[in-house]
Amino acid sequence: MEEQKKGTTTVGLLCKDGVVLASESRATMGNLIANKNVQKVFPIKDHIGMTTAGGVADAQKLMRILKAQISLYQIRRDSRITVDASVKLLSNILNENRIFPYYVHLLVGGFDEEPRLYSLDAVGSVIDENKVATGSGSPVAYGVLEDKFKENKSVEKNIPIALKAIDAAIERDAMSGNNVNLARITKDGFERLDPEDYKQ
Repeated sequence: MEEQKKGTTTVGLLCKDGVVLASESRATMGNLIANKNVQKVFPIKDHIGMTTAGGVADAQKLMRILKAQISLYQIRRDSRITVDASVKLLSNILNENRIFPYYVHLLVGGFDEEPRLYSLDAVGSVIDENKVATGSGSPVAYGVLEDKFKENKSVEKNIPIALKAIDAAIERDAMSGNNVNLARITKDGFERLDPEDYKQ
């Protein structure tokens, strides 16, 4: 049986005016670099984003299910889903499949009246976060976050810290590498960013 693509680093930072989500772009299959440019930061709705670590197929399936369920939720209620409600919905999906789990560790961030950031494991446990890293490179990324991250700073101030954490993981974790995917979520919605604009 073919081994699932796995090995990654993702980072989420809660800021006073939004959320920063970042990842590197390498997908591995054991010792093989299967792909150098995999997207691991995704919009779920215009005000919600998610990062994925773990099995690629599992993460892709979960995103399809979640997007469909959010659309149904909004049609039934005729209102935009909150970040908290989307996380509870995702947690329920994960928990219902805990005997044969989706092999993922997800970060969900978004902006309602205020920014929110959550971490979800493979069986649906939810943790409210202000800084978090997932994947094989997370121990290295956490070293940077513990040293550099400060609460109540703006998205613009925290973007370089997220980039530094991902870059550190790329340098030291063999399963993390290549490019950086970066997004911010503010009151204006989900926006992909060019890391080169911030690396200075």
